[in-house]
Parts: sequence; structure tokens; C-alpha cells
Amino acid sequence: MYSVTVPVPGRVRQLANRLHPDLIGFETVREDHSCLLKRLGEADHVARLRHRAHRALEGTAAVEAEITGIDYFEDPPLGSAPVVYLAVESPGLEGIHADLTDAFETAEGLEGTDYVPHVTLARGGDLETAKRLADREIEPIRWTVSELEFRDGGEEPSVSRVSLS
Repeated sequence: MYSVTVPVPGRVRQLANRLHPDLIGFETVREDHSCLLKRLGEADHVARLRHRAHRALEGTAAVEAEITGIDYFEDPPLGSAPVVYLAVESPGLEGIHADLTDAFETAEGLEGTDYVPHVTLARGGDLETAKRLADREIEPIRWTVSELEFRDGGEEPSVSRVSLS
């Protein structure tokens, strides 16, 4: 699946690394951290998908984002549950997501009005552990999103980047 993601600053990756020992009991612990912004489609026509995305993002300004806490999806629409994540507050990212949903089909239950900006930490563990993690207080992390990444597959390194003006 070809997608647009939001790279996160080193401070977010450092926070995820500090939380890692508490995530060991989960089926999957993410090693690569970013915020999925929009799935674009299957990667058989990457050039066309990238071109459409660039047109949809044309003139998009940099936006502010903030990690505000730890939360979880008890019953996610895809994959094993629960999903523990870092909550991302960003009306600007939600606006960019909305612009991209105007240009591309939405994945029901995941995008459009169901979109929740977040950085996945782990999935498929104990619900009580997820609840305990969500009760933990963290220092908020604020940053400016000045570029987006295009990825071919969820865990792959970025294929290319686009700067936000």
C-alpha cells in the first residue's frame, strides 16, 4: 500500500524508546515511528499516485502537531487489538488528511471522519496493560510538520518526500 506519512522528530522516537520495555508483552512493537496521514492505494502505479498526491498537496503550508499523551484503540478495524499509540493533536494534519480524502478513496473505518492522527507503538497485547499505559502522563512534544513522506508499504523507508510551504 502506497501512503503519505508524517515524519516525527527524534524526541518522539526517544519517547517511544523509553516506553519500549513496557511494550514487550505485545505481539508487535513498532521500531519505525511515523504518523500515517493517508493511504493512497496499491503501489502498482506509484508515479501516478505520487503525481495526484502532489497536486492535492500543492500550496499546503507547514502545520503544527503535538504528542499529547498515550492512548489505545480497544477494537481497531484492522489487525490485532489493542493498539497502543501516541496521540497526535493537529487540526492542520486533519485538514491535510481531508484534502487528500477529496483526491483519493477513503478506507472505511480508518479515514475520513474516522481518522485519528497517531503514532502506533504496539498492538496485540493485554488490554489492562494498554489501559495502564494510557493512564501514564507524558510531557507533550510539539513540532512543526514541514514535510511529508511517501512510503511503499507500512514499514518501508520513505520513497520520497514533499516539502510543505
